[in-house]
Amino acid sequence: MNWGKGIIVAFVSFAVFIGILVTVCIKQDISLVSKEYYQEELNYQQQIERIANTEALAVKPDLHLAHRQLEINFGALNNIEHGELKLFRPSDSRLDKKFALDPANTTVQRFDVSNLPAGMYKARMQWTMNQKEYFMEHIINL
Repeated sequence: MNWGKGIIVAFVSFAVFIGILVTVCIKQDISLVSKEYYQEELNYQQQIERIANTEALAVKPDLHLAHRQLEINFGALNNIEHGELKLFRPSDSRLDKKFALDPANTTVQRFDVSNLPAGMYKARMQWTMNQKEYFMEHIINL
């Protein structure tokens, strides 16, 4: 083999490699943390205030997993106006799940998570009580 053929083989091999690399990169699934990521970042000061409100509570809600049900025990917190529980799966946004908190049932609330695949989730709970907003986050493993 002479120099000319070697250079041509090297360039063709490099072009094929780049073509395969571009194809693989285009097919890669990129899921964002949230569709409204930038708007949420702009409103983060409100989130800091919600977290501070939760830290100031004497009794915080207890969140734990029991028999493939997520159980939230609010204890003495009984003035919940509305709220939401989001189960956030960092590895796949298609597995995220939302539950509405029931203001009528403020002692213990249970949510069925038996249909969710096993793995790590971030349970993010936001609620309003006495016209004040609160937020807490727990990591749970199903």
